[in-house]
Amino acid sequence: MSAADTAPDGPAFPYRLVATDLDGTLLRSDDTVSARTRAALDAVAGRGAAHIVVTGRAVPWTKQILADLGYRGLAVCAQGSQVYDAGSGRLLTSVTLDRRVAQEALERLEKEVGTVALAASRDGVDGEVLAGPGYRVHDGPLPYVPFHDRAEIWREPLNKLYVQHPRLGDDELAEAARAAVGHLVGVVMAGEGIVELLPLGLTKAKGLALAARRLKVRAAETVAFGDMPNDIPMFAWAGHSVAMANAHEELLAVADEVTAANDEDGIALVLERLLDGRDAPAAGTPVSS
Repeated sequence: MSAADTAPDGPAFPYRLVATDLDGTLLRSDDTVSARTRAALDAVAGRGAAHIVVTGRAVPWTKQILADLGYRGLAVCAQGSQVYDAGSGRLLTSVTLDRRVAQEALERLEKEVGTVALAASRDGVDGEVLAGPGYRVHDGPLPYVPFHDRAEIWREPLNKLYVQHPRLGDDELAEAARAAVGHLVGVVMAGEGIVELLPLGLTKAKGLALAARRLKVRAAETVAFGDMPNDIPMFAWAGHSVAMANAHEELLAVADEVTAANDEDGIALVLERLLDGRDAPAAGTPVSS
C-alpha cells in the first residue's frame, strides 16, 4: 500500500515502514513490550505498513524478543551489520569486524586511555558474546560467556567489540576512542555502559537501507524511533524521526519530534496519532498518555 492509498478502516497511514530501536525505545525497562504498543503496531500493519526492528543487539540477543512479539519480518541487528529474516531464522547479510584492524584499534586506544574492560560479539545467528575481566554485563537474561585470555576473542569472526573504562564515562570514552582510532573503526555509544567498536562506516542507517531496499520502501516512507546516539544515522536517513523522552541529549537535538518515554508508551502515542490522521504537536508541546 502506498502512502496515498486509503485503507477501508481509517485514514491513510502516512508511512510504509515503522523502524524502532529496542532498548529504551520499543522495550520498557522490564524488557517487555506493552499491550498498547503491540496494539498500535498491529493497527499499523492493518493499514499496510511494515514494522522493522533496528537494534544494536546482535541476532542472538534479539531473536527471543522477536519470537515473543510473533515477529516474522526482517530485523536489522548489531548496529546494522546483520539483516536477519526472523521468519526463516536466517542471516541475509552479515558484515564482520576485521580482527587485525580491531586488535590494532584496541592497542592504540589503550595507549591513550589505559586498560579497558572488554567484551566481544561473535558473528552468526548463534554467535556468543564473550565478556572479559571487569566488564560489567547488564543484569537480565542475555547470555554471555566469560573469558580470561584475550586470545580467545580473536579465534572466530566478530561483528563488534564492547569497551568499558574504570574512570571515563560513556560519552568521554566514546570521544576518546573516536579521536584515537576513529580512522580504523566505527565508534558508537549505544546505552549505559555500552561503547562499541564496529567495522568502519557501519551504521544502523546502512543496515536499514539494505532491509528497506528488500522491502521496496524508500527512506522518505519511513518513520524511525530511537533513544541513543547510535540512532543518529538512522534519524538522518528516515523521512521522520522520533526520539523518546528518555533519549540521550545528542539524539534529542536532531529528532523531528519527541514523544513520551519508553515506559510511557511513547511509540504508541505517535502511531495512534498517525493512525487518526492527526498532525504532529508543535515543538515544545508536552506529550501525554
